[in-house]
Amino acid sequence: MKATILTIGDEILIGQIVDTNSASIARHLNAAGIVVHEKCSIGDDRGQIVTAVRRAMHESEVIILTGGLGPTKDDITKKTLADLFGSELVYNPTVAAHVERMLTDRGIAFNELNRSQAMVPACCTVLFNAHGTAPGMWFERDGKVIVSLPGVPFEMEHLMQDEVMPRLKAHFSLRQIVHRTMITAGLAESMLAQKIEAWENALPPYLKLAYLPNPGSVRLRLSAYEVEGESAAREIERRFEELRRIIPDHFVGYETASVQELIHRLLTDRRKTLATAESCTGGSIAARFTALPGASAYFLCGVVAYSNAAKHDVLGVDQALIECHGAVSEPVARAMAEGARRIAHADYAVATTGIAGPAGGSPEKPIGTVWIAVATPEGTRTILKQCGTDRGQIIDRASAFALGLLRDCLNAKND
Repeated sequence: MKATILTIGDEILIGQIVDTNSASIARHLNAAGIVVHEKCSIGDDRGQIVTAVRRAMHESEVIILTGGLGPTKDDITKKTLADLFGSELVYNPTVAAHVERMLTDRGIAFNELNRSQAMVPACCTVLFNAHGTAPGMWFERDGKVIVSLPGVPFEMEHLMQDEVMPRLKAHFSLRQIVHRTMITAGLAESMLAQKIEAWENALPPYLKLAYLPNPGSVRLRLSAYEVEGESAAREIERRFEELRRIIPDHFVGYETASVQELIHRLLTDRRKTLATAESCTGGSIAARFTALPGASAYFLCGVVAYSNAAKHDVLGVDQALIECHGAVSEPVARAMAEGARRIAHADYAVATTGIAGPAGGSPEKPIGTVWIAVATPEGTRTILKQCGTDRGQIIDRASAFALGLLRDCLNAKND
């Protein structure tokens, strides 16, 4: 069973808004065993809508559209679909009463433009929109289902959950899609693929493996399409248990698990504490921990020592180290971590110092150069990383590498 998602609106094509609707719709469809064949964004243009819907009906059994259902002249989806399916627009008193009631509650006059939202194609089934003024519409043609939903995300979401998905499940005989994602850290995508090659080659043909790299981690997703869900889920769990034994030091967790959540658990369980000293990452590492409920059990202090003076005055970095080696250097990163650990009386401290750009690089230390240090009760470990050329990317990657080094130090202690 395949589906096509069409998002309609010039505002999407010019980048004025981000299309979140298609991602939400895809999650609903996948959970029900419907494979999303294609996602497509098109403008508020009658010809584009007609062409896209006709093409989608040749390729998919389910077509979901969002957008273009408002009361103004630029919202043409409803009239276009009525014409496409050879139908006229008719007045729906139930929709009219709902729209008038909603507008009255908001202190808005019910005018002719609002009244037009009660005009719906005679051939559709109206999907009641309890959270907005534009109703959803359900069409059936040649064994295909075409659904038109408002573009407002929370209205679309409620209609998908309350109206569309129950109807799709009743209309079609659906088999399941099963996804499970393992989070790994500490191995680049190519190195990970090489290490698990034998395991990957032994997977049964109906299980598909996808590599999804992020800064500092790689997600491994196993998927089974149109299967008996329970048995496929058990087989995926068994295969992932095999993988955990192959890469025990690189396993983080499942689905949305993160390295900071793993560190959070380790520090909490061991009753150890943490401090951070950040320069180029500007507090990003501290923010990742303090966003987690319960961080106060171990997180003591975060210092953003952006200037050389702050590195010296707050963290106690020897000025001679900065003058001799530069602020972006192994000795300074080491001193920052040890200084943070000392002033916070923490068991562990992580530090970063680097060049985030766009200025400040040199042939010896190009933009993206970052030194990272972790001070522990057993000593201090450092690594040098090249984190890219874009400022945001550098901060994100450096933060991820710092978490990875801290995780490695905690694992080493556990050994």
